[in-house]
Amino acid sequence: MKKCDISRLGAEDLIRDISQEYMLVAAGTPDRYNMMTASWGGVGYLWGQPVTFVFIRPERFTFEFVEREPRFTLSFLGDAHRDILAYCGSHSGRDGDKAAATGLKAVATELGSVAFEQARLTLECRKLYRMELRPEEFLDRAPLERWYGDRPGGSLHAVYVAAIENVYE
Repeated sequence: MKKCDISRLGAEDLIRDISQEYMLVAAGTPDRYNMMTASWGGVGYLWGQPVTFVFIRPERFTFEFVEREPRFTLSFLGDAHRDILAYCGSHSGRDGDKAAATGLKAVATELGSVAFEQARLTLECRKLYRMELRPEEFLDRAPLERWYGDRPGGSLHAVYVAAIENVYE
């Protein structure tokens, strides 16, 4: 894993990567962390800096780590590791060691965040803003009904906006 310039992101189709390749959202340190597969989020420019935004439900184990830590990482593993993404998206870290089960190898970033040796691209992000989605704020009710309507009593996602501090490949 080597650090590269943020301009490297210009060569990526991050909309495709997030929605079709998926990503691992991880928080913690290489000694104590959790990760989850995500396909909701984005990258842009806000408040004078490159940022990312991700969505995490409070019941996810990774939520506790993202809440506690100032940073998280987004790791893109590529199509060769779809099995890892599938496992991390369907199993909880509360119930077992997902890294041991999948062969993921945790490594420390320059700022001490957790990343993975298998990642083809990793974004190290510092949290700037957090909010919880609220049903009454949906201007178009269709997404609320489609994505949350079948979850009576279920929570909506928390949204994190984070500065992209480092990019690794």
